[in-house]
Amino acid sequence: MSEVKAYGAQASDANLKELNIERRQITADDVQIEIEYCGVCHSDIHQVRNDWKNSKYPVVPGHEIIGRVTQVGKNVSNFKEGDLVGVGCMVDSCQECDSCKEDLEQFCEKGATLTYNSKDKHLGGHTFGGYSEQIVVDKEFVLSIPENIDAKATAPLLCAGITTYSPLRHWNVKKGDKVGVIGLGGLGHMGVKFASALGAHVVMITTSPSKSEDAKKLGADEVLVSKNEEDMKKQAGSFDFLLNTVPVGHDMNPYIALLKRDATMVLVGAIEPLDPVHGGGLIGGRKRIAGSVIGGIKETQEMLDFCGENNIVSDIEMIDIHNINEAFDRVVKSDVKYRFVIDMKSLKNKN
Repeated sequence: MSEVKAYGAQASDANLKELNIERRQITADDVQIEIEYCGVCHSDIHQVRNDWKNSKYPVVPGHEIIGRVTQVGKNVSNFKEGDLVGVGCMVDSCQECDSCKEDLEQFCEKGATLTYNSKDKHLGGHTFGGYSEQIVVDKEFVLSIPENIDAKATAPLLCAGITTYSPLRHWNVKKGDKVGVIGLGGLGHMGVKFASALGAHVVMITTSPSKSEDAKKLGADEVLVSKNEEDMKKQAGSFDFLLNTVPVGHDMNPYIALLKRDATMVLVGAIEPLDPVHGGGLIGGRKRIAGSVIGGIKETQEMLDFCGENNIVSDIEMIDIHNINEAFDRVVKSDVKYRFVIDMKSLKNKN
């Protein structure tokens, strides 16, 4: 084992601060990575503050990791020292169940090992994430990062990116489809970029008219303000697909009315109870509400390659690690365009 610097929280009401954690020595199948950048996801905040009532302390968050390979095990042939790589929301799975065999490790029937706050089968205790100097990961869960795109702005692709790319691909969004992206934040801004790159006619659906200019810069063809009942009625029954990124409980009935017959709205933001849905809105058009969560490793690599080919990255604001507590508060207030990324060199250089 080796001891490395990290940033974490010791309790749900505690600020994050510097601490030391242990990383395992590499095994034959492992890749050791020196972390250069780590994105800040709203899930980090939920875990630190125990919003989901399953946190294990200390929590060292971070599952949007970009870094360079520093060492590989003897069975590793697809990565070498110096490679630019990424680690997303998972660092292991059973790799034997039907879901894993179908490259859907996020649905591992024995439970995927998450990058932080999951049971650590190597060291015992629980896993620690990317707010740290270094990480050791099974080779099957390491991703190759295209060298032609901005590495720091690539970090959020490993959660926000795949969370929005996966449903667009699974429901076969294609050129000419009319796609609505509900909510313009960390997830929504990536949804707009991906849907546009796939050739769809993209409508940003928001409660805030002030977001119209930003939405169009990101690739939206038009903006629909959901509070404007007249405009909502004009677009009723016209959408092939809706990507709902709203992170809190809300009334879904007005959005269901926007769907065409046999069309689908996919939820990727709200992991909590939702307001009642009126059955008539679904039954009347054979419409569907579905859910989606990240993607498997194969699909995540496909997404990264797609980003390399289309020059897609996240819109980010860089911070030093000692600004993380302020950044958490700003994320909760939606005061960031559109994701924070930590320069992890600041952990080493911190006074």
